[in-house]
Amino acid sequence: MEVYLDNNATTVVDPKVYEEMKPFFCEIYGNPNSLHKFGAGTHPKMVEALNFLYEGINAADEDDILITANATESNNTVLKGIWIDKILNGEKKHIITTEVEHPAITATCKFLESQGVAVTYLPVNEEGVLEASSVAEFIKDETALVTVMWANNETGKIFPIKEIGEICREKGVLFHTDATQAIGKVPVDVQDFKVDYLSFSAHKFHGPKGIGGLYVRKGCELTPLLHGGEQMGGKRAGTVDVASMVGMGWAMKLATSTMAIAYEKNHVSKLRDKLENAILELPETIVIGGKENRTPNTTLISIRGVEGESMLWDLNQHGVGASTGSACASEDLEANPVMNAFGSDSELAHTGVRFSLSRFNTVEQIDYAIEVITNAVTRLRGISSSYAYAPSCHKSGL
Repeated sequence: MEVYLDNNATTVVDPKVYEEMKPFFCEIYGNPNSLHKFGAGTHPKMVEALNFLYEGINAADEDDILITANATESNNTVLKGIWIDKILNGEKKHIITTEVEHPAITATCKFLESQGVAVTYLPVNEEGVLEASSVAEFIKDETALVTVMWANNETGKIFPIKEIGEICREKGVLFHTDATQAIGKVPVDVQDFKVDYLSFSAHKFHGPKGIGGLYVRKGCELTPLLHGGEQMGGKRAGTVDVASMVGMGWAMKLATSTMAIAYEKNHVSKLRDKLENAILELPETIVIGGKENRTPNTTLISIRGVEGESMLWDLNQHGVGASTGSACASEDLEANPVMNAFGSDSELAHTGVRFSLSRFNTVEQIDYAIEVITNAVTRLRGISSSYAYAPSCHKSGL
């Protein structure tokens, strides 16, 4: 049996999404910007897809949703747009983010620092969550932007986006959230949560790879990251991938329906808990950040004495796919930065394994994964002659 438990890295395309995309490869293939019927023929489904995106995050008609290549482009568009519009002209000079953001945020912030931008990286608490009060504490007159993820890609921990949005709105500071790991798992509402910018990527909620979106609230326009055409009203140049746009729209519709969100909460979470509880029966295992306030599909578990990369190799040999953290940093053998942010010791920081489920996982798959994981831990602990139990560890939290 093969069991895919790395859905925070990417997801299988929903069969319904695939069917909706198929006509746009060989039948309705015109350039949407062309004036002839071959181009115009793409428009109805593009409009439909865009409407699905607006509905999925409750965007207002006067707001913009730009079609991008992925959440990385969306994040770069916001950060570099703020740099161009607010910082280079001397109006502002400061950005606030967290220590546990996705590399698409942290790497871009590091680049901006090299250009003279002041960036504050706020720490998370012992549960792995940023406290909204710390955002308020560090906002100053020079602050141009606060950017905080909606849900952490490694722990699944949900951040207090509503409170942070209210703080930023009250203080007149623009607020961006990377909602890549939230859409399709928890309700996302840009109006209720007072978000100015929001990034997402289709392949995280059973859409195609290579396409994403950026929500921009009316009045919060940005200098485009890409120039060269009038697509998206001149706000994001480049011919739109129509098939993928249609796929993303349908994936959003399916993932954000009331039924889908309820399924994540009531079914996917039970599968996650079944897997998690079985692993926690093994000696010296912990859930990083604890069990509360997470997306329904994610658990980051440390198995003391078992190095994360070795664990992944063993699981892969037996048909189970998991991760040590962000796929964008999977070739980096440094200690997991999220675990470092928790203040974990050097040994523990290399032991985190992330399991992330989807609505396509089954009870039978989880039963098999539990068997494989249990055998792998026994095997790898037997190999590690330096392993010693540490009674100070707990079953959840650090």
